[in-house]
Amino acid sequence: MHVNSKLLFDKYARPCFSAKMRVLEVGPDRFPSTYRKIAALDDLQWDTLDIYDSPKLTYPKSQLYSFPIPDGTYDIVLSGQVIEHVAKVWQWMRELARVAKLGGLVITINPSSWPYHEAPIDCWRMYPEAMKALCEDAGLAVETCFFGSLETPFFKRAIPGRSARYQPIPVRYMFRLLGLFGFPVEKAFDTITIARKRA
Repeated sequence: MHVNSKLLFDKYARPCFSAKMRVLEVGPDRFPSTYRKIAALDDLQWDTLDIYDSPKLTYPKSQLYSFPIPDGTYDIVLSGQVIEHVAKVWQWMRELARVAKLGGLVITINPSSWPYHEAPIDCWRMYPEAMKALCEDAGLAVETCFFGSLETPFFKRAIPGRSARYQPIPVRYMFRLLGLFGFPVEKAFDTITIARKRA
């Protein structure tokens, strides 16, 4: 989980959570997930789903486009750094919307600048216009869609790429040094989308 994804979740998504909500996280990074820790509310029902098998998942070995969940179950359906690994994103987005309650939220965070990385496939980099089109097709009304980087705000100029932690050490130090003189530094850019299921 790279820094920008966490920063975007904290700024835009965390305020959407409130007590006693039912949340489904698709593709958690760990248990409890990074997003679960940032949400920081004890009385959430936080369920998890993924395509692999693990006793820690609520829904292990799920089909990509057909979750074993009734319609309208969750207040929030969340995924971060998942959509780029889904081949048929239009079908997948409809499935996220299906399991959300009427008036519920579907929140996605996806990398826009991250290098190719299989897990097991890597298909997409999407900007706000693409996310708006996917949401509209799935019956979701976009409330927030932001593309950008909140990493290292003291460096005003940036090149879309990777978070500093994932850069080779010489490259990281080169960017930090040159950034002090106004040269652009490499940062991760992501798109966060918060969309509401239409009644």
